[in-house]
Amino acid sequence: MSNIDNIELFFKNFGNLRPETLSLLLSHTKETVLKKHEYFVQDGEVSREVGILVQGIVRSFFLTNEGKEYNKNLFAAPNIIGSYVSLITGQPNRLPQQALTDCIVLTIPFSIIEELSQNNIEIERLRRKIAEYFFVLKEKRELEIAILQAEERYTIFREEFQGVEELIPQYHIASYLGISATQLSRIRNKMSRKK
Repeated sequence: MSNIDNIELFFKNFGNLRPETLSLLLSHTKETVLKKHEYFVQDGEVSREVGILVQGIVRSFFLTNEGKEYNKNLFAAPNIIGSYVSLITGQPNRLPQQALTDCIVLTIPFSIIEELSQNNIEIERLRRKIAEYFFVLKEKRELEIAILQAEERYTIFREEFQGVEELIPQYHIASYLGISATQLSRIRNKMSRKK
């Protein structure tokens, strides 16, 4: 399956998008290669573009005052990346997004998306559905961190991010789960003994 087919399937999660509407959207994109450790958006940068993650894994994270990093989100292709808050408010981004693997991203200026939305009900609906999707995801994640045990969160991670565990360092997964790398190692050993 080609990368474009994957993108098409991804957008179908948000409702039917006619092929010509998808083509219109993609005709305004530019392919960018993000090397491992490169940033899609930096801390303090005002975002101007939305990214369609075609291949690879990206994290969004924040730094504490002590300089410790915490992974807030992981994005595995196909997905949408970019600082939505910065795009909407025009304020500097506070959650850098960094490639954890080599990535291929289709970028599109947010101003173009807004312009296309004015005349295309499908693109306007797609924007709304994607915003709703990320809102639901955010609440789900917050509840998981607050309510579930670490082992349960790890089980959900493995279901939702199949194959990712082999591609990125364990400490990034531990940070995403809100636990230490040592705790993650213990959980993995415990689960492997149960098999």
